[in-house]
Amino acid sequence: MEAIVTIGLDIAKSVFQVHGVDADGAVVVRRRLTRAKVLSFFERLPPCLVGLEACATAHYWGRELRKLGHDVRLMPPSYVKPYVKRQKNDAADAEAICEAVTRASMRFVEIKSPEQQSVMSLHRVRQMLMRQRTQVSNAIRGHLGEFGRVAPIGRNGLAQLIVIITDPNDSALPDDVRAAVAMLAVQLRLLNEQILELDRRVRASARATDVGRRLMEVPGAWRHGSGSCLARTPAAAKNDWEGSRSKVIAT
Repeated sequence: MEAIVTIGLDIAKSVFQVHGVDADGAVVVRRRLTRAKVLSFFERLPPCLVGLEACATAHYWGRELRKLGHDVRLMPPSYVKPYVKRQKNDAADAEAICEAVTRASMRFVEIKSPEQQSVMSLHRVRQMLMRQRTQVSNAIRGHLGEFGRVAPIGRNGLAQLIVIITDPNDSALPDDVRAAVAMLAVQLRLLNEQILELDRRVRASARATDVGRRLMEVPGAWRHGSGSCLARTPAAAKNDWEGSRSKVIAT
């Protein structure tokens, strides 16, 4: 084990593949590991270069392996693909990762901290809920439109339709339709509440950082809506900041 200097680690949900080489590039270890045994395996190794594809759970494993003293580098999967020499499988992927991580021209992905991933989770969940809200809103309009009940575009129009749903005196809507669409109205209200809560958390996280506070000084940058910085990912928000920093008073 002491001879291992570079490892390609193909991560998965349950079974991981390890491909390790020595300083001369000779294969020292090819091994399958269950998830529970990954950290104990790397604990027994001296510090070495470990390559991973930047996919699901990669940032978590990158942080954990760094705690053990290893030099961990994440790579975009598309950059690793050209190094796969034979039919794609876990062993071939691990070997390709091991080779790719040593290339001088390789570009790496910075390992995100738990705080950075927390912020990204806020934005991504908010975006998902907003898509769901649009789907529910369109479903309500579609179902009621089949019975001649339409309203103007926008939240006010949607509110008019919800009033119709709750009006038992509207005989144009069959009871089954009213009951089904009422469920969508409840779901819509819940989505609105959840999005507002995420809005609050996004604003709070922004106020906690220097870049976030500067962005909030830009007129209109933090306006509510799907096109606002509030709904952007941290990377997109950073680009907005770079493009707008001339408007911000330097501190």
